[in-house]
Amino acid sequence: MGVPSKEELAAALAEAVRLRESGNDEHHLAKTVLNLNYRNHQLEKVMACAKHFLHSGLASEEHTALVKSIEEAEQANRQAGNERQDFGLE
Repeated sequence: MGVPSKEELAAALAEAVRLRESGNDEHHLAKTVLNLNYRNHQLEKVMACAKHFLHSGLASEEHTALVKSIEEAEQANRQAGNERQDFGLE
């Protein structure tokens, strides 16, 4: 599977936004693309912090930044899971 270029990704995200705003996202593809893009950014931040931490000689300040980025990614994941409202019917 190929990786989309920056232009292709930007076009796909713009189309996903358009579909969500129009209410024409019958199969939830736009919602999924937008969610995965957001989560990908969160995880890229975690990876960058982890690399910086490892290359810093395991400095405490970089460790704190890594822990914070992991917590932010976990919080975003929990919030995404809480968006689904089943009203106790499931």
